[in-house]
Amino acid sequence: MRKSFRIALAGNPNCGKTCIFNSLTGARQHVGNYPGVTVESKSGSFSLDGVDIELIDLPGVYSLSSSSPEEAVVFDELTKKGIDLIVNVVDSTILQRSMYLTTQLAELHIPMLLAFNMSDDAKKNGLLFDIGKLEKYFGSPIVQTVGNTVNGVKLLKDKLAETLQKLDDHGVPMLSYGADFDEAIGAVAGVIDKLSVERYKHIPARFFAIKLLEKDSCVMKIADFEPAWEEVEVQLRHLRDKHAIEADTFMADRRYAMLSGACRDAISCTQEKRREISDKIDLVLTNKFLGFPLFLAIMYVTFWFTFICADPLMGYIEGFFGWLGGVAGACWSEETLPFLRSLVIDGIIAGVGGVIVFLPNILFLFFAIAILEESGYMSRAAFVMDGVMRRFGLQGKSFVPLVLGFGCTVPAIMATRTIESERDRKITIMVLPLMSCGARLPIYALIIPAFFAQKYQAFTMWLIYLIGVLVALIGARIMKSTLFKGDGEVYLMELPPYRMPTMKSLLLHMWDRGRMYLQKAGTIILLTSIILYICNTYPEKQEFSQDYDVAIAEAQAANELNDLEVAVLEKSGCFDAEAVAQIREERTIAPELLEEDIECGNNILAAAIISKISKGNEEIAALENAQQAEMLEYTVSGRVGKTLEPFFRPIGFDWKITTATIGALAAKEVFVAQMGILYNEGEADEESEGLRAQLVENYTPLQAFCVMLFCLLSIPCLATLAIIKRELNSWKMAVIEAGGLFVLAYVMTFIVYQLGLLFKIGTTMLG
Repeated sequence: MRKSFRIALAGNPNCGKTCIFNSLTGARQHVGNYPGVTVESKSGSFSLDGVDIELIDLPGVYSLSSSSPEEAVVFDELTKKGIDLIVNVVDSTILQRSMYLTTQLAELHIPMLLAFNMSDDAKKNGLLFDIGKLEKYFGSPIVQTVGNTVNGVKLLKDKLAETLQKLDDHGVPMLSYGADFDEAIGAVAGVIDKLSVERYKHIPARFFAIKLLEKDSCVMKIADFEPAWEEVEVQLRHLRDKHAIEADTFMADRRYAMLSGACRDAISCTQEKRREISDKIDLVLTNKFLGFPLFLAIMYVTFWFTFICADPLMGYIEGFFGWLGGVAGACWSEETLPFLRSLVIDGIIAGVGGVIVFLPNILFLFFAIAILEESGYMSRAAFVMDGVMRRFGLQGKSFVPLVLGFGCTVPAIMATRTIESERDRKITIMVLPLMSCGARLPIYALIIPAFFAQKYQAFTMWLIYLIGVLVALIGARIMKSTLFKGDGEVYLMELPPYRMPTMKSLLLHMWDRGRMYLQKAGTIILLTSIILYICNTYPEKQEFSQDYDVAIAEAQAANELNDLEVAVLEKSGCFDAEAVAQIREERTIAPELLEEDIECGNNILAAAIISKISKGNEEIAALENAQQAEMLEYTVSGRVGKTLEPFFRPIGFDWKITTATIGALAAKEVFVAQMGILYNEGEADEESEGLRAQLVENYTPLQAFCVMLFCLLSIPCLATLAIIKRELNSWKMAVIEAGGLFVLAYVMTFIVYQLGLLFKIGTTMLG
């Protein structure tokens, strides 16, 4: 008895194949991509009665033709040597339609086990199967399973163990397509047999003969079969003359007719099928008038669930990395390898923390998406939006990734894998960066309250998001008519019955996506954060416009309180006991104490002391930040900003905005931090009133709007470009995306800025 087997798990989409795969392999899974295509692969392992089994979860397909990347991958995988058994998972509630793929798998003459899944639902619908007849017809053993329950999969394991012991005795299917077609198949198969192609000797020539008669592109590309083309054309002409129909269409008709005959003899219904609950729910969820509002409500709940659940965990992660940085700083002396110390604390720890802090959002988002997918609702969402999206050259399945793009572009691009059309998928990926992701929100939150009156703030935010959506849809329409031009394609949208997702499947789905996010996106952001840190640090400036150390020391000395001033503050009642103790020890008022609301009543002397210290603290902070800004201007980032300033000036950018924009390539949030450093506000964040005041003094509302517009339309973060490269398997497409978005952002911002100057809209300084 052999000790290891390689088994392929095949089936239609939505047949419960993933549930069975997860139940069999558990956490022993590997997720990757097939080389050269954009199809996800999954493999796992498990032991069965002392036998090691490698289980390959093939992409869900409806046939072994090559009309999609998934079908091409399944074809290639199953025609290679090394597959010992095919486990064909079939939705037994719609058996006749689900077994079209089975007829093609049977032609491979690879031992096959049929898993009639969802047998509990089939029983509820009153369906009874004559398993013996069906086993004889397809030459394969059959087991009835319930993929989302432990007992349902146990039956599969028992049958699988039995089947593996009898692989050499597997049956031969009783497949016949009519005398004329069988004769044509035999003629072509005879030619193929004479060719004796070594790498396909394990597959019957009859299988390839059928594929050649169907003009299947996968087989037509195999050069070894070219000598058979002449015979193929002869037989095709004969069939066309006799039946007045193309061979591939005739073949499909014959397969369905054959299935109809088999199912008529082997399936009975004990009662009249009642209208399923799924149909009743669909009367509401896919309703012409209610479908779209309900979709919006469900997506809102999805995002609400994501952010509400993730927010506390994000706080814990932020606190952990803050604590870790503090511990590292306390344990590592500033005099010991100062550059490496700063790189580890400010570059690596901060960089990793900046990535992992978003992990709860990713995990909960994909948990919610998994619920929508496995329950069957995602297919309904695509159906509801299909009509709207087709007006812009896309299909309904493109809408869900576009909505997800408002959260994070990286997982949204991953979500495009549900789109069957490679052309529509590419277009969706190319326009997804125009959706205003959450990383851009800090930029809007910094600029809008500073430059726009409160009554216009919500409208301005809405307008920015709307611009991104409109540009994305228009871009999709243009690409569909130019770069990705072609005849319109018709897609059949299957609406599977609603099912209750299993917690194990949801958690595995969430874990797979979260791990992928950390591995693929996290490493890119970490690397670019380190590079950006180095660019913001070197070369170091040695000579400054003034002696900042002396000036800061003098300001600190002038800010030191004498005994009389300390006594006045102690008796004033302006501060509590803890704050008073701190003032007495430090001989000054710390900035954080001044940030609190101070009530001194009519104590004019105490108020004067507080005012003096406040101005002194501001002077010290201004000196420290001026020194830091001067240092930054001297670094690689500063020099690049100065060099590029003439190019960006026509869109309203000075060298400081230019530098911050370059830094935002690593992550859009970096823009705010960079501007805080440059405008002497230290580690400013989006809530910094000081930074907003500085921006108001230096820029007009028109410039502020142009900054937001450019950040919306321009090159996304490097993590997004890396995911685009990964999904499209092409650095060329990633470079084209970056270049195209930069040109689009520059041109549109140029037009808006120049028109604003021409008509004097928003050109007056508010400060």
